[in-house]
Amino acid sequence: MTDLAEIVRRLDDLEAIESIKQMRHRYWRFVDEKNYDGLAALFAPGAKIVIHGDTWNTPQDLVNVMGEYTGDAPTVHHGHMAEIEITGPDTASGIWALEDIVPFQAGENAPPGHRGYGKYRETYRKIDGKWLIDSLELTRYRVDRIENWTPDA
Repeated sequence: MTDLAEIVRRLDDLEAIESIKQMRHRYWRFVDEKNYDGLAALFAPGAKIVIHGDTWNTPQDLVNVMGEYTGDAPTVHHGHMAEIEITGPDTASGIWALEDIVPFQAGENAPPGHRGYGKYRETYRKIDGKWLIDSLELTRYRVDRIENWTPDA
């Protein structure tokens, strides 16, 4: 028979997992809404961010570049199939499948637009009652090129 302490621990884990999922859903929504202040606030202080082998010093550095390249371009980001494990009272890890459509805003410095598929591998830390991203590593397994976005075109 399961004792009360085990039931409470399992319920706490389920609540933590749901909170992490909601935080990550905000992450993708903030990217597509161009809410870069909100996006940067989802990271723990000193978070490690690696995207395709490139390391970002701070979340603010990452969102500055995102805003520069995407401008007002309509992006679409989806995270799927969350695998979240609670690793301690205030720590967790997760893996998410990603699909994104990123037509960068056309310009001479813009990288080519893409539809990408990949994985996020992350750790999370609970600080002041809120789950935040402590490390993020994004690897795309496939990238299909698409045209960049040109306003009024």
